[in-house]
Amino acid sequence: MRSTTFRIAALAAATALTLTACGGDDGGEADAGGEGESSEESAAEGGTDGETVTIGIKFDQPGLGLNEGGDPTGMDVDVAKAVAEELGYTEDQIEWKEAISAQREDLLESDQVDMIFATYSITDERKERVQFAGPYFVAGQDLLVPTDSDIEGPDSMGDAILCSVTGSTSAARVNEEYGVALQEYGSYSECMEAMASGQIGALTTDDTILAGFAAQDEYAGQFRVVGNTFSEENYGVGLPQDSDRCEEINEILNGLWEDGTMDQIIEDNLGAADYTPNADLNPPEAGGHCA
Repeated sequence: MRSTTFRIAALAAATALTLTACGGDDGGEADAGGEGESSEESAAEGGTDGETVTIGIKFDQPGLGLNEGGDPTGMDVDVAKAVAEELGYTEDQIEWKEAISAQREDLLESDQVDMIFATYSITDERKERVQFAGPYFVAGQDLLVPTDSDIEGPDSMGDAILCSVTGSTSAARVNEEYGVALQEYGSYSECMEAMASGQIGALTTDDTILAGFAAQDEYAGQFRVVGNTFSEENYGVGLPQDSDRCEEINEILNGLWEDGTMDQIIEDNLGAADYTPNADLNPPEAGGHCA
């Protein structure tokens, strides 16, 4: 998708240069030369004028990637917008596409998206099919509990019941390592409803996802992220294997932390949950995962 568009832009620029080189003697060569240079520079910069970039995000993760009414919000969305802007795209040149977890590699390999920002953890297995810029954030598995709960980690769950989303490896890990009782639900939203009604004592997944749910207006002040992570999840920008933008995006991501943009993005999207990123893991140094 993106690589094809860029090749077309480069071909158009080359054609324009050929035509101007054959211009008449009426001064048009000098004027056309200026225009030709502009087209060449545009192609070299990615040819973003009038083009679009398709970005995959989650549509159902409050605080990270939520699309209601066609206006996506969340931390991943804001990071995507910031990166796209640095690459030369305006916000109205972004086309958003849902990237559910099971389809992310397929979307990149089939050129249905140019980039993915969707709590996309960098793993060796995934790197066999796609490349990653980043990480731009390091999350960790944690627990979400009622504000007045005395649970401070999986080893202090006692008889409390832990929500398990069908197919969740996060809850299974806690069950295997700590013997915690599980109650299975179909989605994290159902877990939140069950915890609000007192049917379960905790919910586990990435701390950022937990903070996003806790930050929703309907749950304001009811829940807290324990802040005792027991895994590392390196969120990266998913890119096709043949993308030539990986190193450039790494520089942009590091810059977002250096100038305070990333801190503001986190506060804007997860601050309502009184969430604080793990200072031992963040900010990360983006790099080392490009193909």
